[in-house]
Amino acid sequence: MTVALVSGASRGLGAAIAGRLAADGFAVAVNYAAGRSRAEQVVADIRAVGGIAEAFGADVTDESAVEDLVERVRAALGPVEVLVANATGPQPEIPLGRLEWRDHLDQLEFFVKSPTLLLRAVLADMRAAGNGRVIQIGSDIFERALPGQSAYVAAKGAQWGLTRSWARELGADGITVNLVAPGWVPVERHGALPDVDLAGYRSEVPLGRIGSPADVAAAVSYLASDAASFVTGQRITVNGGHTMD
Repeated sequence: MTVALVSGASRGLGAAIAGRLAADGFAVAVNYAAGRSRAEQVVADIRAVGGIAEAFGADVTDESAVEDLVERVRAALGPVEVLVANATGPQPEIPLGRLEWRDHLDQLEFFVKSPTLLLRAVLADMRAAGNGRVIQIGSDIFERALPGQSAYVAAKGAQWGLTRSWARELGADGITVNLVAPGWVPVERHGALPDVDLAGYRSEVPLGRIGSPADVAAAVSYLASDAASFVTGQRITVNGGHTMD
């Protein structure tokens, strides 16, 4: 049984990704920071349809916590061969006149530090297996470059840079590294959204609809599969054509 670790999987995109990978036959480690009950519900939902999953609490921006997390996953399920770096934090709008270096660091903690810690912790097992899938969850915000979100945009750009560099470095080990870049996909943390906001965004999307967590999970599923064994250093943008490379 191949083990997939999904960070930040107690809700939103992470929960959908965990459910899809479990349906694909992976044993899924559902990581959470504070939402234990939500993570346990994700696990229960996976088990209810015959999947294999366990919940693991850990702050994936903390070095010792990440090392402990991977050890616990290895002991309970086995070595990690699929890593999905999905965990995220708040993304406030901060105009340049109020932007502090701490605001940049807050974003880099999740999109540079956390993926680095996670990959470093699972790398030995992937190399030993001669196989591995690393999938980062990015954002099309890098192309959209919205004002007031420069710290978030910069961190997402850095995450894409890591993906490309790691793909070149790890290819000889049989490890692929790719990034899925969703557009705006409303999830629980966004709360109630005005219909006018949804309609305005939808009008800019060529496919004429708002994306769903399942759309993002489908892209992750492909990259984690044998069908993507010759795909690395790539970005799959999942936004209905809102931006186009």
